[in-house]
Amino acid sequence: MKKVLVIDDEASIRKLLRVSLEGNGYHVDEASLGREGVSLVASLRPDIVLLDLGLPDVTGLEVLKEIRGWTRLPVIVLTVQDSDNDKVAALDGGADDYITKPFSLPELLVRMRVALRHSSTSALEKSEFASGPLKMDLPGHVVTVYGEHVKLTSTEFNILKVLMRYKGKVVTHRMLLNEVWGPNSVEHTHYLRVYVGALRKKLKISEDTPDVIVTEAGVGYRLLDI
Repeated sequence: MKKVLVIDDEASIRKLLRVSLEGNGYHVDEASLGREGVSLVASLRPDIVLLDLGLPDVTGLEVLKEIRGWTRLPVIVLTVQDSDNDKVAALDGGADDYITKPFSLPELLVRMRVALRHSSTSALEKSEFASGPLKMDLPGHVVTVYGEHVKLTSTEFNILKVLMRYKGKVVTHRMLLNEVWGPNSVEHTHYLRVYVGALRKKLKISEDTPDVIVTEAGVGYRLLDI
């Protein structure tokens, strides 16, 4: 049974999550304050954390920073704060995903499964990745869709490599720019629009080919875990 820690100051939200998640086979612990949440992460060692940003004692971003100082356990931000700046700050701060309230329980469960699967497979150490018909062989520098070779430029390949490594998660513009072009290019989001657009066209080898790269408006991109 996977252990979930909910850090949220709203008792009604904590109750809803406890009932819903326990009904789906999770064990749930709760914290209403940020500091309490950090302590429980250390003592309970949960498998995943659901974190609100608007906490009464410290901000959710501060909690996230403390957690990320010593553990990579999955953290999904679950909050009413839905501005692009809030999303980017949370994802750049180390959150694995970001969901705004009110939320869909089926969507939350899917996002949790993706985050948990990613944390248990050591994706950064893999040399081959797949999402549905899309396959990527890093050492061979080969990308195929339905077995058909897709010729990519080195930049397109590197963008896809980052998206594949974080499959199912939002990758912010800043993260992509930093990993592909370096820290001096993190403001040049127009680079990404051009290259991701070209990458999508190349991966769409037929009308039946699913779109695996989705845009998270104002935030970044997500490669679907098909």
